[in-house]
Amino acid sequence: MKAVSLSAYGADPVIADIPEPVIAADEVLVRVGYAALNPLDVKLQQRVMHEVFPLGFPYSPGTDLAGTVVAVGHAVVGDEPGGWREGDRVVARLDPTRGGAFAQFAAVPAAQLVAVPPALDLALAAGLPTAAGTAWQALFEDGGLKAGQTVLVHAGAGGVGSFAIQSARTAGARVIATASGTGLEIARKLGADLVIDHRAERFETMVSDVDLVLDTIGGDTQQRSFGVLRTGGVLLATSAPPDGALAKAHGVAARFVFHSSDARRLGQVVDAVVAGSLAVLVDRQVPLEGVADAFRHQASGRARGKILVSLG
Repeated sequence: MKAVSLSAYGADPVIADIPEPVIAADEVLVRVGYAALNPLDVKLQQRVMHEVFPLGFPYSPGTDLAGTVVAVGHAVVGDEPGGWREGDRVVARLDPTRGGAFAQFAAVPAAQLVAVPPALDLALAAGLPTAAGTAWQALFEDGGLKAGQTVLVHAGAGGVGSFAIQSARTAGARVIATASGTGLEIARKLGADLVIDHRAERFETMVSDVDLVLDTIGGDTQQRSFGVLRTGGVLLATSAPPDGALAKAHGVAARFVFHSSDARRLGQVVDAVVAGSLAVLVDRQVPLEGVADAFRHQASGRARGKILVSLG
């Protein structure tokens, strides 16, 4: 089968012919229709996450996929809850160390699959697992977001940020977002109540008494974010563990959001998309042959939403 392959850390992704995966008893073989790039894929390529997700080479990258079931392991029973049958449309997130989403076929643990309703396009479904799942986990599970609270979302036009704006808005929160360039209008259209151009303005001079900050950037942005939180507020960081001492000095909590695959959560995200309360912001959709350029665009930090790769 055709698949994207990395020969070493730092190597450019290439298209290679590799063996079709053999499924275990509790796995399902999925014909991948679409896969989505995430910042994590670039970090893995560049060895940034080596201690957390050590890779073996050659490595086929990719965690987020949507496609069609073509075979099931003998322990997977279609008539039981969590069972699957040939022809089912599904979405899933693979283990980052194992990878394999950017391939024509993928072996997926049956317990990690979620059904894709007829009303949801497979391409859009592929854009959900990591980005929307991270936003959902951060806001509602780690942050305990409630209606009436104020949320500051950094990089509001990015993958996680775009989902966070919509999810927080739907939950009844007041949403402030930082962005730049074309991302300013995107963040407004997604529903942010206030959008700050981080290249022209210092967000900490414009907002205060924030209940939750969702920081997907880190560094100086994260350091300055502690000061905008109310006493007892929460900083949620996805890029790097936050400074606990600095959080204590400001009288706030700080949590590192380590995204974990969860079929229940992904199912809630899918339901929200079908209900119309959540939409997938697509930066671009490319064929498999364009994956090297897609990686470079993801690494540039200029992607507005999700980069989708067609495997069909």
